[in-house]
Amino acid sequence: MTTILKVAQRAGVSRTTVSHVLNHADRVSKPLRERVEAAIAELGYVPNPQAKSLRTGRTNVVATLIPDIRNPFYTHLVKTAQLALEEAGIDTLILNTDVPGGHSTEHVRDYLRQISHKRVDGVIIGDFALHGMHDALADLDMPAAFIGHLPSKAVDSVEIDDFGGGYQMGAYLAAKGHKRVALVTGPSAFKEAMSRAAGFEQGLRDNGVETPVDLRFEGSYLPPSGQAAVEWVLAKPAGERPSAIFFSNYLMASGGLAELYDRGVAVPSDIAVAVFGDDPQFEYVRPRLTRVGAPISTLAERAIAMLLERIERKYDGPPRSETVPCVLHALDSA
Repeated sequence: MTTILKVAQRAGVSRTTVSHVLNHADRVSKPLRERVEAAIAELGYVPNPQAKSLRTGRTNVVATLIPDIRNPFYTHLVKTAQLALEEAGIDTLILNTDVPGGHSTEHVRDYLRQISHKRVDGVIIGDFALHGMHDALADLDMPAAFIGHLPSKAVDSVEIDDFGGGYQMGAYLAAKGHKRVALVTGPSAFKEAMSRAAGFEQGLRDNGVETPVDLRFEGSYLPPSGQAAVEWVLAKPAGERPSAIFFSNYLMASGGLAELYDRGVAVPSDIAVAVFGDDPQFEYVRPRLTRVGAPISTLAERAIAMLLERIERKYDGPPRSETVPCVLHALDSA
Protein backbone atom coordinates (compact mmCIF):
# COMPACT_ATOMS: atom_id res chain seq x y z
CA MET A 1 0.00 0.00 0.00
CA THR A 2 1.36 3.40 -1.01
CA THR A 3 1.50 5.95 1.81
CA ILE A 4 2.28 9.63 2.04
CA LEU A 5 5.63 8.67 3.62
CA LYS A 6 6.58 6.56 0.59
CA VAL A 7 5.65 9.47 -1.70
CA ALA A 8 7.84 11.79 0.38
CA GLN A 9 10.77 9.38 0.22
CA ARG A 10 10.44 8.91 -3.55
CA ALA A 11 10.29 12.68 -4.12
CA GLY A 12 13.05 13.39 -1.62
CA VAL A 13 10.93 15.78 0.43
CA SER A 14 9.25 15.84 3.82
CA ARG A 15 5.78 14.49 4.54
CA THR A 16 4.73 18.07 5.27
CA THR A 17 5.69 19.12 1.76
CA VAL A 18 3.63 16.29 0.26
CA SER A 19 0.69 17.34 2.45
CA HIS A 20 1.03 20.93 1.25
CA VAL A 21 1.03 19.79 -2.39
CA LEU A 22 -2.16 17.82 -1.76
CA ASN A 23 -3.98 20.46 0.26
CA HIS A 24 -2.29 23.85 -0.21
CA ALA A 25 -0.40 23.68 -3.51
CA ASP A 26 0.10 27.46 -3.54
CA ARG A 27 2.47 27.11 -0.57
CA VAL A 28 4.92 24.95 -2.55
CA SER A 29 7.33 26.07 -5.26
CA LYS A 30 6.71 24.78 -8.76
CA PRO A 31 9.84 22.54 -8.92
CA LEU A 32 8.97 20.84 -5.62
CA ARG A 33 5.33 20.50 -6.58
CA GLU A 34 6.26 18.82 -9.86
CA ARG A 35 8.58 16.36 -8.06
CA VAL A 36 5.85 15.40 -5.62
CA GLU A 37 3.22 15.10 -8.34
CA ALA A 38 5.54 12.85 -10.35
CA ALA A 39 6.07 10.62 -7.30
CA ILE A 40 2.33 10.47 -6.67
CA ALA A 41 1.70 9.44 -10.28
CA GLU A 42 4.50 6.87 -10.28
CA LEU A 43 3.39 5.24 -7.04
CA GLY A 44 -0.33 5.55 -7.73
CA TYR A 45 -0.96 7.24 -4.41
CA VAL A 46 -4.59 8.08 -3.59
CA PRO A 47 -5.23 10.30 -0.51
CA ASN A 48 -7.37 8.80 2.23
CA PRO A 49 -10.62 10.84 2.25
CA GLN A 50 -11.37 10.02 5.88
CA ALA A 51 -7.95 11.20 7.02
CA LYS A 52 -8.26 14.35 4.97
CA SER A 53 -11.68 15.02 6.48
CA LEU A 54 -10.21 14.79 10.00
CA ARG A 55 -7.48 17.29 9.09
CA THR A 56 -9.64 19.82 7.29
CA GLY A 57 -12.93 19.43 9.15
CA ARG A 58 -14.65 18.92 5.78
CA THR A 59 -16.42 15.90 4.32
CA ASN A 60 -15.95 16.94 0.68
CA VAL A 61 -19.57 15.99 0.09
CA VAL A 62 -22.42 18.29 -0.93
CA ALA A 63 -26.05 17.21 -0.73
CA THR A 64 -28.43 17.98 -3.59
CA LEU A 65 -32.03 18.05 -2.41
CA ILE A 66 -34.56 17.67 -5.24
CA PRO A 67 -38.35 17.09 -5.31
CA ASP A 68 -38.69 14.57 -8.14
CA ILE A 69 -35.77 12.61 -9.58
CA ARG A 70 -37.96 11.47 -12.51
CA ASN A 71 -38.45 15.05 -13.71
CA PRO A 72 -35.91 15.78 -16.50
CA PHE A 73 -35.41 19.30 -15.12
CA TYR A 74 -33.97 17.93 -11.88
CA THR A 75 -32.08 15.12 -13.59
CA HIS A 76 -30.19 17.68 -15.65
CA LEU A 77 -29.76 19.94 -12.62
CA VAL A 78 -28.13 17.08 -10.67
CA LYS A 79 -25.87 16.18 -13.59
CA THR A 80 -24.68 19.77 -14.00
CA ALA A 81 -24.11 20.17 -10.26
CA GLN A 82 -22.23 16.87 -10.06
CA LEU A 83 -19.84 17.84 -12.86
CA ALA A 84 -19.15 21.25 -11.34
CA LEU A 85 -18.56 19.77 -7.88
CA GLU A 86 -16.27 17.06 -9.24
CA GLU A 87 -14.00 19.77 -10.60
CA ALA A 88 -13.71 21.08 -7.03
CA GLY A 89 -12.95 17.60 -5.68
CA ILE A 90 -16.35 17.24 -4.03
CA ASP A 91 -18.75 14.28 -4.20
CA THR A 92 -22.51 14.64 -4.59
CA LEU A 93 -25.16 13.09 -2.36
CA ILE A 94 -28.58 13.07 -4.06
CA LEU A 95 -31.65 13.28 -1.82
CA ASN A 96 -35.08 12.94 -3.47
CA THR A 97 -37.98 14.27 -1.38
CA ASP A 98 -40.61 12.68 -3.65
CA VAL A 99 -43.04 15.61 -3.81
CA PRO A 100 -45.32 13.95 -6.43
CA GLY A 101 -45.50 10.81 -4.29
CA GLY A 102 -46.86 12.70 -1.31
CA HIS A 103 -44.02 11.78 1.05
CA SER A 104 -42.11 15.05 0.95
CA THR A 105 -42.67 16.12 4.58
CA GLU A 106 -41.31 12.95 6.16
CA HIS A 107 -38.43 12.76 3.69
CA VAL A 108 -37.47 16.40 4.17
CA ARG A 109 -37.40 16.07 7.95
CA ASP A 110 -35.21 12.98 7.74
CA TYR A 111 -32.84 14.53 5.21
CA LEU A 112 -32.52 17.77 7.17
CA ARG A 113 -31.62 15.74 10.26
CA GLN A 114 -28.86 14.02 8.28
CA ILE A 115 -27.61 17.31 6.89
CA SER A 116 -27.67 19.05 10.26
CA HIS A 117 -25.36 16.37 11.70
CA LYS A 118 -22.59 17.81 9.54
CA ARG A 119 -22.41 14.82 7.23
CA VAL A 120 -22.02 17.21 4.31
CA ASP A 121 -20.21 20.50 3.69
CA GLY A 122 -23.20 22.21 2.10
CA VAL A 123 -26.48 21.68 0.31
CA ILE A 124 -28.10 22.63 -3.00
CA ILE A 125 -31.90 22.77 -2.82
CA GLY A 126 -34.16 22.49 -5.88
CA ASP A 127 -37.20 24.77 -5.37
CA PHE A 128 -40.11 22.42 -4.57
CA ALA A 129 -37.97 19.97 -2.58
CA LEU A 130 -38.91 21.96 0.53
CA HIS A 131 -42.48 22.70 -0.52
CA GLY A 132 -44.28 24.17 2.48
CA MET A 133 -41.15 23.89 4.67
CA HIS A 134 -38.99 26.83 3.58
CA ASP A 135 -38.82 28.05 7.19
CA ALA A 136 -36.45 25.16 7.91
CA LEU A 137 -33.74 26.99 5.97
CA ALA A 138 -33.46 29.59 8.73
CA ASP A 139 -32.11 26.90 11.07
CA LEU A 140 -29.69 25.36 8.57
CA ASP A 141 -26.23 25.97 10.02
CA MET A 142 -24.13 25.35 6.90
CA PRO A 143 -23.57 26.78 3.40
CA ALA A 144 -26.66 26.41 1.21
CA ALA A 145 -27.88 27.57 -2.18
CA PHE A 146 -31.51 27.48 -3.27
CA ILE A 147 -32.60 27.17 -6.91
CA GLY A 148 -35.99 28.84 -7.29
CA HIS A 149 -38.00 31.62 -5.71
CA LEU A 150 -37.17 32.01 -2.02
CA PRO A 151 -39.26 34.76 -0.35
CA SER A 152 -37.44 34.49 2.99
CA LYS A 153 -33.99 35.12 1.45
CA ALA A 154 -32.65 32.88 4.22
CA VAL A 155 -29.83 31.50 2.05
CA ASP A 156 -28.23 32.28 -1.31
CA SER A 157 -30.69 31.74 -4.15
CA VAL A 158 -30.91 31.89 -7.93
CA GLU A 159 -34.18 31.86 -9.86
CA ILE A 160 -35.62 32.18 -13.34
CA ASP A 161 -37.45 35.36 -14.28
CA ASP A 162 -40.81 33.59 -14.41
CA PHE A 163 -42.88 36.73 -14.91
CA GLY A 164 -40.57 38.08 -17.59
CA GLY A 165 -40.49 34.78 -19.48
CA GLY A 166 -44.27 34.47 -19.39
CA TYR A 167 -44.58 38.07 -20.57
CA GLN A 168 -42.30 37.43 -23.56
CA MET A 169 -44.38 34.48 -24.68
CA GLY A 170 -47.69 36.33 -24.26
CA ALA A 171 -46.39 39.23 -26.35
CA TYR A 172 -45.02 36.83 -28.97
CA LEU A 173 -48.25 34.87 -29.44
CA ALA A 174 -50.25 38.11 -29.63
CA ALA A 175 -47.88 39.41 -32.30
CA LYS A 176 -48.40 36.16 -34.25
CA GLY A 177 -52.09 37.05 -34.48
CA HIS A 178 -53.54 34.68 -31.86
CA LYS A 179 -56.67 36.17 -30.29
CA ARG A 180 -57.77 33.22 -28.17
CA VAL A 181 -54.95 31.51 -26.29
CA ALA A 182 -55.34 28.78 -23.67
CA LEU A 183 -53.04 28.89 -20.65
CA VAL A 184 -52.16 25.67 -18.79
CA THR A 185 -50.70 26.82 -15.48
CA GLY A 186 -48.85 24.97 -12.77
CA PRO A 187 -50.48 24.46 -9.34
CA SER A 188 -51.88 27.70 -7.91
CA ALA A 189 -50.08 26.97 -4.62
CA PHE A 190 -46.74 27.52 -6.37
CA LYS A 191 -45.80 31.19 -6.57
CA GLU A 192 -43.56 30.75 -9.59
CA ALA A 193 -46.43 29.08 -11.47
CA MET A 194 -48.63 32.09 -10.81
CA SER A 195 -45.81 34.47 -11.79
CA ARG A 196 -45.51 32.73 -15.16
CA ALA A 197 -49.27 32.94 -15.63
CA ALA A 198 -49.44 36.61 -14.62
CA GLY A 199 -46.58 37.54 -16.93
CA PHE A 200 -48.11 35.63 -19.83
CA GLU A 201 -51.53 37.24 -19.44
CA GLN A 202 -49.96 40.68 -19.05
CA GLY A 203 -47.99 40.14 -22.25
CA LEU A 204 -51.22 39.28 -24.07
CA ARG A 205 -53.13 42.25 -22.64
CA ASP A 206 -50.39 44.75 -23.43
CA ASN A 207 -50.66 43.62 -27.04
CA GLY A 208 -54.44 43.84 -27.32
CA VAL A 209 -55.47 40.26 -26.49
CA GLU A 210 -57.98 39.55 -23.70
CA THR A 211 -57.40 36.66 -21.31
CA PRO A 212 -60.80 35.20 -20.39
CA VAL A 213 -61.08 32.88 -17.41
CA ASP A 214 -62.59 30.14 -19.56
CA LEU A 215 -59.21 29.69 -21.28
CA ARG A 216 -57.17 29.06 -18.12
CA PHE A 217 -56.60 25.47 -16.94
CA GLU A 218 -54.76 24.65 -13.70
CA GLY A 219 -52.41 21.72 -14.19
CA SER A 220 -50.20 19.73 -11.84
CA TYR A 221 -46.88 20.10 -13.70
CA LEU A 222 -47.18 16.40 -14.61
CA PRO A 223 -47.99 14.88 -18.05
CA PRO A 224 -51.54 13.64 -17.25
CA SER A 225 -52.67 17.21 -16.55
CA GLY A 226 -51.35 18.22 -19.99
CA GLN A 227 -53.51 15.51 -21.52
CA ALA A 228 -56.50 16.64 -19.45
CA ALA A 229 -55.94 20.23 -20.59
CA VAL A 230 -56.07 19.22 -24.24
CA GLU A 231 -59.24 17.19 -23.63
CA TRP A 232 -60.73 20.29 -21.99
CA VAL A 233 -59.75 22.48 -24.95
CA LEU A 234 -61.08 20.09 -27.59
CA ALA A 235 -64.38 19.68 -25.71
CA LYS A 236 -65.19 23.34 -26.37
CA PRO A 237 -67.45 24.24 -29.33
CA ALA A 238 -65.42 24.85 -32.49
CA GLY A 239 -66.04 28.61 -32.38
CA GLU A 240 -64.74 28.88 -28.81
CA ARG A 241 -61.56 26.88 -29.14
CA PRO A 242 -58.22 28.68 -28.80
CA SER A 243 -55.79 28.89 -31.68
CA ALA A 244 -52.82 28.33 -29.37
CA ILE A 245 -51.97 26.64 -26.05
CA PHE A 246 -49.21 27.75 -23.69
CA PHE A 247 -48.02 25.00 -21.32
CA SER A 248 -46.21 26.23 -18.21
CA ASN A 249 -43.70 23.38 -18.20
CA TYR A 250 -42.35 20.62 -20.42
CA LEU A 251 -43.94 17.64 -18.69
CA MET A 252 -47.45 19.03 -19.19
CA ALA A 253 -46.55 19.93 -22.77
CA SER A 254 -45.40 16.35 -23.43
CA GLY A 255 -48.73 14.99 -22.21
CA GLY A 256 -50.60 17.61 -24.22
CA LEU A 257 -48.67 16.91 -27.42
CA ALA A 258 -49.36 13.18 -27.07
CA GLU A 259 -53.08 13.86 -26.68
CA LEU A 260 -53.14 16.22 -29.67
CA TYR A 261 -51.41 13.58 -31.80
CA ASP A 262 -53.78 10.83 -30.67
CA ARG A 263 -56.76 13.05 -31.50
CA GLY A 264 -55.41 13.79 -34.99
CA VAL A 265 -54.86 17.49 -34.23
CA ALA A 266 -51.90 18.88 -36.16
CA VAL A 267 -49.36 21.27 -34.61
CA PRO A 268 -49.18 24.10 -35.53
CA SER A 269 -51.64 24.09 -38.44
CA ASP A 270 -54.67 23.13 -36.30
CA ILE A 271 -53.44 24.56 -33.01
CA ALA A 272 -50.16 26.20 -32.01
CA VAL A 273 -48.21 25.04 -28.95
CA ALA A 274 -45.76 27.02 -26.83
CA VAL A 275 -43.89 25.96 -23.68
CA PHE A 276 -42.16 27.51 -20.68
CA GLY A 277 -38.76 25.89 -20.18
CA ASP A 278 -35.44 25.32 -21.90
CA ASP A 279 -34.70 21.67 -21.17
CA PRO A 280 -32.07 19.89 -23.32
CA GLN A 281 -34.56 17.22 -24.46
CA PHE A 282 -36.47 19.87 -26.40
CA GLU A 283 -33.90 19.44 -29.17
CA TYR A 284 -35.30 15.98 -29.91
CA VAL A 285 -38.99 16.91 -30.11
CA ARG A 286 -40.72 17.49 -33.47
CA PRO A 287 -42.14 19.85 -34.39
CA ARG A 288 -39.48 21.93 -32.68
CA LEU A 289 -41.14 23.60 -29.73
CA THR A 290 -41.45 27.36 -29.47
CA ARG A 291 -40.35 28.01 -25.91
CA VAL A 292 -39.14 30.55 -23.41
CA GLY A 293 -36.86 29.94 -20.45
CA ALA A 294 -33.29 29.76 -19.20
CA PRO A 295 -30.89 26.79 -19.39
CA ILE A 296 -30.99 24.57 -16.32
CA SER A 297 -27.20 24.45 -16.46
CA THR A 298 -27.01 28.21 -15.95
CA LEU A 299 -29.04 28.00 -12.75
CA ALA A 300 -27.11 25.02 -11.39
CA GLU A 301 -23.67 26.42 -12.20
CA ARG A 302 -24.45 29.75 -10.54
CA ALA A 303 -25.84 28.03 -7.45
CA ILE A 304 -22.73 25.83 -7.19
CA ALA A 305 -20.46 28.85 -7.59
CA MET A 306 -22.18 30.66 -4.71
CA LEU A 307 -22.08 27.53 -2.55
CA LEU A 308 -18.36 26.94 -3.15
CA GLU A 309 -17.59 30.56 -2.27
CA ARG A 310 -19.09 29.92 1.15
CA ILE A 311 -17.59 26.46 1.65
CA GLU A 312 -14.13 27.79 0.76
CA ARG A 313 -14.74 30.87 2.93
CA LYS A 314 -14.29 33.29 0.07
CA TYR A 315 -17.61 34.94 0.93
CA ASP A 316 -19.36 35.17 4.30
CA GLY A 317 -21.71 38.09 3.72
CA PRO A 318 -25.52 38.24 3.75
CA PRO A 319 -27.57 35.89 1.53
CA ARG A 320 -27.48 36.79 -2.15
CA SER A 321 -30.41 36.58 -4.56
CA GLU A 322 -29.99 36.46 -8.34
CA THR A 323 -32.48 36.29 -11.21
CA VAL A 324 -31.61 34.69 -14.54
CA PRO A 325 -33.40 36.27 -17.54
CA CYS A 326 -35.37 34.15 -19.98
CA VAL A 327 -34.75 33.84 -23.71
CA LEU A 328 -37.54 33.13 -26.23
CA HIS A 329 -36.90 30.62 -29.01
CA ALA A 330 -39.42 31.03 -31.84
CA LEU A 331 -39.42 27.67 -33.65
CA ASP A 332 -41.92 25.42 -35.45
CA SER A 333 -44.77 24.76 -33.04
CA ALA A 334 -46.11 28.34 -32.69
